Amino acid sequence: MSRTIAVFSSKGGVGKTTITVNLGAALSSRFGKKITLLDCNITSSHLGLYLGVYYTPITINKVLRGEYSPEEALYRHSSGMYILPASISAAELAGIDMLNFKDIVNKLENLNDFIILDSAPGLGREAISALKSSKEVLLVTTPLVSTVLDIVRAQEVLREIGVKPIGIVLNMVTGASYEMRKEEIEQLTGLQVLVSIPYEKDVYRSTAMKQPVFILKPNSKASREILRLAGILAGENIEIRKSFFEKLSEKFKVVTSHLT
Repeated sequence: MSRTIAVFSSKGGVGKTTITVNLGAALSSRFGKKITLLDCNITSSHLGLYLGVYYTPITINKVLRGEYSPEEALYRHSSGMYILPASISAAELAGIDMLNFKDIVNKLENLNDFIILDSAPGLGREAISALKSSKEVLLVTTPLVSTVLDIVRAQEVLREIGVKPIGIVLNMVTGASYEMRKEEIEQLTGLQVLVSIPYEKDVYRSTAMKQPVFILKPNSKASREILRLAGILAGENIEIRKSFFEKLSEKFKVVTSHLT
């Protein structure tokens, strides 16, 4: 039985699509899962662009119009996962019924272990259609008060729709004093923070290179947290080994705390 998960955020710019592509790559390449990513952000599609898939004559737009089957619109990534991209052409928005997202998911369920929907940000029609087509949702946020409060508001809509929150992916964490801590976020939202992904320039470099950072820099802190998230979803415990410098830094902190 496949799992259908929407990756959702109430605001744009928090790394929702980045989480989607890296999670898919990790589940496919490290856990051998059959993965399909759906670009449900029709009016501002990014999923294909993030992975360097530029030539897509058949898109989810044409599937939504009933011109092609979902299987005909799938493109295989080097990590082993498949993507169903949206068109970047504004002309392709005509005649689309976004309520058909659910039909696409139903037709792909038997072919996948995970179907991951890259939702549009916010709670507009696109996002609601993606959420209604999912069984579970991962909520992506940065550790700022404004974005975390959006999760609290979004939970009301999720309860009405009947979509189960898996937990929170805390992204772009720098450890600055103005950021909310994991415990504060969990207390405010009532949801578990599954992973905390640090802010790293390698993530931006990977975006420019059109490859998931998990593939390009598998030992980076961000990639290790993505691996941890994939392990949670796959039901497998992953031992994340710390680097020599991380261990040295922790020992130094312990020593200095004793001295003070």
